[in-house]
Amino acid sequence: MKLGVFTVLLGDQSLEQTLEYLKCIGVDAVEIGCGGYPGTAHCNAVEFIKNKSLIKEFKDTLDKYEMTLSALSVHGDPVHPQKEIAQKFHREYEAAVQLAGELGMDRVVTFSGCPGDSENSKYPNWVTCAWPDDFQEILKWQWNEVLIPYWQKTAEFTKKYGVDKIAFEMHPGFCLYNPDTVLRLRAAVGDIIGANFDPSHLFWQGIDPVAAIRELKGAIYHFHAKDTKIDVYNTSRNGVLDSKHFGKENERSWIFRTVGYGHGEEVWRAICSELRLAGYNHVMSIEHEDSLMTSKEGLEKAVAFLKRVMLFEEKPTGMWWA
Repeated sequence: MKLGVFTVLLGDQSLEQTLEYLKCIGVDAVEIGCGGYPGTAHCNAVEFIKNKSLIKEFKDTLDKYEMTLSALSVHGDPVHPQKEIAQKFHREYEAAVQLAGELGMDRVVTFSGCPGDSENSKYPNWVTCAWPDDFQEILKWQWNEVLIPYWQKTAEFTKKYGVDKIAFEMHPGFCLYNPDTVLRLRAAVGDIIGANFDPSHLFWQGIDPVAAIRELKGAIYHFHAKDTKIDVYNTSRNGVLDSKHFGKENERSWIFRTVGYGHGEEVWRAICSELRLAGYNHVMSIEHEDSLMTSKEGLEKAVAFLKRVMLFEEKPTGMWWA
């Protein structure tokens, strides 16, 4: 397993400056945003596939600093009910897949997206409860008429470029937000569908990441190292469904934190161990979204913390004591 960073937090620096800094603090791999919500600070897939010299320059820079590319990330909502928004995300996703093919990458990270409640919708409609029965009708339409057909077609396109792993970040607000929904789409589309496993989005839903890793064994294609701090008092009053702005840290039921500032080493050791049991041996990619720390402080604390808990060596081949 390698220690990596999702480089969007260093988007104010060039790719070369970013890699030089990360190498100095002991990082071995990078996840690069190339469109969609992550932006294009270090890589613009749409532009790169038009200009092969940009791809060569990108590869040469990664090689110069001996950095593994863990994934190209293009989080978006390609099934958004506003067609122009959906089409933009779709184009950027397709460009990311084409670029992955050029780079010899086998995986991309994204969101599933979330449709509206009908063809006439203007905004996504994320269903969070089973009743009244209207919600069941919305879910049937979203999954059967939009989500499954879209990803079936898009998966076929993806495979043409040698990409056999679509790593969906499980994120509330989108149709894939927990193991059950990932496995549902995987059953409908095939094993090209898997998870970008980010514990931070599971913690605040009340999901145990260790149990979720076990549930998704064989379907974890990428990993985000990010934490969440649950505010016990605010959660006791209002529960975990919280739409307050992230800037209202004192009022929210939970906030995103650097790893170790939401849950301690015991929890993260259990996560790392369960990843090994599940056969995941790729990259733990630090994603920094901690509003209480600067990017530099949060990142460097995360690197130091994960170096204490990660399992870096190859899987043991035998038990000499038994």
